[in-house]
Parts: sequence; structure tokens; C-alpha cells
Amino acid sequence: MQSSALLALSAEGILPKVDYAIFADTGWEPAAVYSHLDRLEREIAEPAGIPVLRVSSGNIRNDALNPSKRFASMPLYILNKEGKPGMTRRQCTGEYKIKPIKQKVREILGYPYPQRIPSGMFVEQWVGISTDEFHRAKDSDVTYMRNRHPLIDMGWSRSDCIRYLKSIGLADTPKSSCLGCPFHGNAQWRNIRDASPAEWDDVVRFDAEIRKGNARANATGNPLLGEAFLHRSRVPLSEAPIDHVTAAEWAALQEESEGAAPDVEELEAGVVDGCSPWACRGSAVTEQDDFGLAS
Repeated sequence: MQSSALLALSAEGILPKVDYAIFADTGWEPAAVYSHLDRLEREIAEPAGIPVLRVSSGNIRNDALNPSKRFASMPLYILNKEGKPGMTRRQCTGEYKIKPIKQKVREILGYPYPQRIPSGMFVEQWVGISTDEFHRAKDSDVTYMRNRHPLIDMGWSRSDCIRYLKSIGLADTPKSSCLGCPFHGNAQWRNIRDASPAEWDDVVRFDAEIRKGNARANATGNPLLGEAFLHRSRVPLSEAPIDHVTAAEWAALQEESEGAAPDVEELEAGVVDGCSPWACRGSAVTEQDDFGLAS
């Protein structure tokens, strides 16, 4: 939402024109996200002369199930052999989002890794973080990328972005995150199940296949000492209580009936679904949006 708004604001001249938009593709986004990206490129970016660069470190789903691949683990929900809950380390954001964006920025600057980038040379990267999530606004961890947060500078919330996108015909802008992201809330799981049966079958199969964890570790004789799951209930996704409506979701529905228009999925259980390079939105863990906008 926020990144699409940033790109459109730049394309319309409300914000200065950026030189590039970068989309980090994990290879396992919903079909709606890829369709939206095609439309953004065709109707918004190209007419404004803004190239949309798609970068990738591979297909996260295929890599997770390939025993010959080194896999940057997802934050899977775990039951250990004593039945105690836990989570695996989250490495996917760094590997499938941040790494390919940094590689592309180095290429744009003319200093691909491992060349040293001269002191003082940098890109200004616009990050899609709005006022309601200002705590996610962070500096870059490298000197050749300087983060800026124009939506916060403008005082825009996510609701402002939604209203703006609706006004330019992009009311159906989807969230970007892997189909099988463990940080989905119940509303997001229900949406996949009810709106896209083929994608639901895909994530149910994946959930079953990762039960013993990393395929490479299993192949080398080091299986997970317990079981891994995509849903926080730690039961198979096909059996998980995704029809349960949380107190937060119910409150959001009440607000909507009184004339407000909250985003139910994002209010559910305090979890903001969606993934991005600089602020993974999920659970209590946070790391931002899928476009790096560089100027």
C-alpha cells in the first residue's frame, strides 16, 4: 500500500521524481501482487519514465524444499520433542529482500560487490513507512544507502495512502508477502482459502512438507527435533482455526459498521501482515516495503 502510494506520488509530481523503483521478488507472492506490479509499471511508472527493476535471490518456496539448496529459514512455528512451543530464526527477509536490493543498488552505482564504493557516494532510498508505523523507520545499515521516509514527512498514515490509491483507481492494491508467510493472521489465511483455492492448496501442501524443518538439514541427517508449522496454533494449516475471529478483528468490524473503514486483517491480533525489505511486518518482530525508491 505505502510503496505503491509513494511511487504514484512521485510519478504524479507530488513528490520529486525518483530514478528507479526496485521490487524484491521472493518468487512466492500471490498472483494478485504480480498483476498489481504489472499494472503499476504499465500505468504509473512507465508514463512517468520511472524504470521498475525486479530483483531476486531465488524462489523461497522451491529453495525451502530443495535439499541441495542453502535455505534462509522462515520464522516457522515449532513444537519441540517435549511439546514446548518455539520459533525458528527468521533469515528470509535478509536473504530474499535486502540482499538483492543492495546488489542492484551497487550495480546502479557502478560498484558491484566486492568493489569498494567510494566514500560519500550513496543513493537516497525512499521507504514506504507511514505515520502509524513510524517506529519501523530506521537508518540503513550501509553508508551507500540513505533511507528517507517521505510519507512520515508528509504526515500520511496508511489510511491516507488507501484514500489516495482509491482516488487514482488503485483501490484493489494488495498486500505483498509470501503466500506461506507464517506471520499471516487468520483473516489473511481465510482470504487465501476463500479467494484463491489453488494458492490455498499450494500453502497447505507446503505446510505439510516443512513439518520436519529444513530440507537440507533433513537430507544430511539433522532433522528438526520436533515439528514445524505455518500457523501460530501449531497444527496443520488444513486443520488450523483460521475461522476464529479475534477480539481485535471483531472491534474492527464494529468500527466499520459505525462508518469507519479499518483494515481488519491488519488489526487482527495486533499483527500487521505484509513483508518488506526494511521492516518485516509480523508478530512482535519487525524489520518495510517491497519497493526501494532510489534517487
